[in-house]
Amino acid sequence: MVFVFKTNIDSVSKVKKVTPKLNRLFPNSKWNFDLEDCDNILRFECKDDIIEKVIFLLKVIGFECEAL
Repeated sequence: MVFVFKTNIDSVSKVKKVTPKLNRLFPNSKWNFDLEDCDNILRFECKDDIIEKVIFLLKVIGFECEAL
């Protein structure tokens, strides 16, 4: 499954802040940010439904995130 999220992560330094946490919580997933997109898209490839977990994680560490 592919999940797409709108975020306020708009720089490489912010991506570096969330990278270890995303890798630790979702070790069997592929993900990437599209910082060129106006919605600062986060795309996840994962077998499980991870929408609520991703939103919760990003909000806990201080970022906005919503599923599209």
